[in-house]
Amino acid sequence: MVKSFGAKQQPWKAPELFRGAVLPAGRMLAHQANLPRLPVPALSQTLDKYLRAVRPLLEEDEFQHTTKLVEEFGKPGGLGESLQAKLQMRALERQSWLADWWLHTAYLDFRMPVVMHVSPGIVCPPQEFNGQEAQLKFAAKMVAGLLDYKVQIDNQSVPIDKLGKNFLCMDQYYKLFSACRIPGERRDQVVVYGPGSNIRPRHIVVVHNNKFFALDVYDENWKPLSQDLIHAQLQKVVYYSRYPSEPVGILTTENRNTWGKVYKLLKKDKANKATLDAINKGIFMLCLDQEVSRGEDRKASMAHQLMHGGGSKLNSGNRWFDKTLQFTVGTDGAIGLTYEHSPAEGPPIISLLDHMVDYCSQAPEIKETTVEPKEPERLPFTTNENILEAIDNAKRNLDVQVKDLDMKPVTFFEYGKGFPKSQKMSPDSYIQIALQLAYFKLYKVPCATYESGSTRMFHLGRTDTIRSASVESLEFCKAMEDSRVPPGEKVALLKKAIDGHKKYAQETVSGQGIDRHLLGLKLTAIEAGLNVPDLFMDSAYEQALHFKLSTSQVPSKHDSFLCFGPVVPDGYGFCYNPREDHLNFCISAFYSSPETDANKLADSLHQSLLDMRELLSTQAKL
Repeated sequence: MVKSFGAKQQPWKAPELFRGAVLPAGRMLAHQANLPRLPVPALSQTLDKYLRAVRPLLEEDEFQHTTKLVEEFGKPGGLGESLQAKLQMRALERQSWLADWWLHTAYLDFRMPVVMHVSPGIVCPPQEFNGQEAQLKFAAKMVAGLLDYKVQIDNQSVPIDKLGKNFLCMDQYYKLFSACRIPGERRDQVVVYGPGSNIRPRHIVVVHNNKFFALDVYDENWKPLSQDLIHAQLQKVVYYSRYPSEPVGILTTENRNTWGKVYKLLKKDKANKATLDAINKGIFMLCLDQEVSRGEDRKASMAHQLMHGGGSKLNSGNRWFDKTLQFTVGTDGAIGLTYEHSPAEGPPIISLLDHMVDYCSQAPEIKETTVEPKEPERLPFTTNENILEAIDNAKRNLDVQVKDLDMKPVTFFEYGKGFPKSQKMSPDSYIQIALQLAYFKLYKVPCATYESGSTRMFHLGRTDTIRSASVESLEFCKAMEDSRVPPGEKVALLKKAIDGHKKYAQETVSGQGIDRHLLGLKLTAIEAGLNVPDLFMDSAYEQALHFKLSTSQVPSKHDSFLCFGPVVPDGYGFCYNPREDHLNFCISAFYSSPETDANKLADSLHQSLLDMRELLSTQAKL
């Protein structure tokens, strides 16, 4: 039984390093206080599940070696039990035994660039407009829609998310606006000027032609400016930035240690420090992009634009990738968001975007007002030789990465999530098993597969890993590729694989996943000054964490799709938005890997989805 985090215990506060993120008293605070804490699963349960998870990835002799290490680690009175007891003590003392550790290990201590390696891009349905004036009119509407959502955040009226009958943690929603990642030379930080902060920003940051502006979007009575006033202000921004500046924003695409050093240099100048402060505090960033030549695949082009800006010769300098919310409006109707991942997962972001798209599609009337808003304030950067050299290096480094990234957005039109539902199968599990089959068709082996599973049922919950590659999925994949196996047996194996995935997913979102628990045991050993246990030095553990398939379901009520890069050099990023009658995917891979090919995986997935439907439909007729 998980204890509730009730009012008699210490008051709710944001985890360490979310500087400034304090939630004021109100509806949300009461909700958060009643959520259970993330449990520490039973040690024996996690170790048993770990062996089952690595079994399909290992040869027999490797598996026997790993089994011995697991038995040694988990034996009565052994190291595992000692670490488990320490971890349980941590869970009693903290609001979440995992929150700070996860923030550090997954984000703030990660030193690769956030672009492509951490920050996702989201491509919204393209709009029907063209040219700069139409771009600005739509951008004004977008800003109005986002401010309309912010009202719900500020007065704590955002509908509380539910999973079945369980209310979910809403903490992430309150870290979206006025938030920014701050680079450090060894570890980053995140600042949030949220609803409970003693600083209440009233400006957004607009960037055009690599020039940054602070634009007040509230009047003196804290009423959001009307669309027509925002539009007039954006026209001024574009006029004041007719000529491009040095792309200082491209520095945010660098390795975090490198960027941390340059950030320190920038801050030495008083004007730069004021500019950085204004960017960090801005409610969100609006990027007004230059025209992009789309080529044959418009969807792929938009995915690149939202992921990284297209490179140093396009719009990558017209960004600040540390900003949590960074909305982009192109001149040809391309719109979307790049978000810095440390404060939030996909669902709160999609909720915000769905609201914004709905608001814009309803085309509310522009209300004229007599308010005279403050002029847009230019946020200048002073550069010197060292900073200009850093910008040139960032350009080169980014362009190499941009050239290496393959993005393959796909819409599967043959059927949507309605078909697996008609077969009484979980659509998510069905798609995950189809992806296992697609990978197996190409490589004849399974691979460690990460699917993001939300743990927001618990206080400050983020994610744990749903491991889609299983003994059952491998048996099904082998059967599908073997013509001697009768169809009835294949169907039984498919159902077994889907049921197994669904059970694992349900356990994961219920706080019984294995990956965060194992990480907690490892970090407990490190914090206690012990050697890293043999279990975590084993090649099987390394292989289990080498996710050649990194996947996430991010459902939206619109035809949006999310995209992110592979998490390993020889892997794929795979995000999907299942609609009722079609499926939206985006597959990413690196051209530099001889082992991966986004087109081939897309084709294999297409065929796997057709094969699975045919198998089930044929059997239904018998």
